[in-house]
Amino acid sequence: MPAPPDPAALQQRLDLIQAQLASIGELRPGSLNRRFLRCNKPGCRCSDPAHPGHGPYWSLTFKSGGKTVTRSIPPAALERTRQQLAEYQRFRSLTAEFVELSERLCHARLAQSASAAAEQAKKKR
Repeated sequence: MPAPPDPAALQQRLDLIQAQLASIGELRPGSLNRRFLRCNKPGCRCSDPAHPGHGPYWSLTFKSGGKTVTRSIPPAALERTRQQLAEYQRFRSLTAEFVELSERLCHARLAQSASAAAEQAKKKR
């Protein structure tokens, strides 16, 4: 049977994650998409099947209120949007780890309390 996790070590890791969460910057969920479009104007270079089309045009797709929303992203905002998406992934990762560690800490403290209560009961006999 593996040894129960050390509550002090779990608490130390939770404190570190809280500090990292406090440093979270601008974030946004979604997916960044690159698109090329054809204008369908006669004689335009995009009418050639070998041509990829006009673009790239960038858009951000995300869920809001149960619906899929797509917003255009201007080229000047592309890098900032990428950083916001990365920050959102960092946030999700940190919160998932925080919940998992918190659950383990609660379980370890509960096991520690039960063990201490059992020791107390033995001493009283």
